[in-house]
Amino acid sequence: QVRVEESGGGLVQAGGSLRLLCMASGTILSFDAMAWYRQAPGKQRELVAQITQFDDINYADSVKGRFSISRGSATNTLFLEMHSLKPEDTAVYSCKAQTQFQSYWGQGTQVTVSS
Repeated sequence: QVRVEESGGGLVQAGGSLRLLCMASGTILSFDAMAWYRQAPGKQRELVAQITQFDDINYADSVKGRFSISRGSATNTLFLEMHSLKPEDTAVYSCKAQTQFQSYWGQGTQVTVSS
C-alpha cells in the first residue's frame, strides 16, 4: 500500500515561519499530484496548495504570497514553507498524494499560531 506521513508542525508566534514535510512511499512510484490541506476545529477542510507531476502549482487565496509548495530531492517528498503566519492559519495540515483512482492521506500535523 501507500503510506503518507507529515512532520514539521508546531507552535509559533504570529509572523513566524514553519516548514512542513510530507513523505509518501509504497507500491505506487509516482503520483499525479500532491497537495496540502488544512482543517481548523469547526471548519471544513480546505485545499492550501497543490503541485502536479507537471509542476503546475496553485494556492488558496488566503495563503498566496506567504506559503510555498515544492518537491524535495527525494521521490515523493513534498514541502510546504509557511511564512508570515497568522492565528487563522492554525489547523491540522494534511498531505494528500493523488493518483487517477485513489487519494492517500497522512494523519496530519498540528500547526498552532499564537497572537
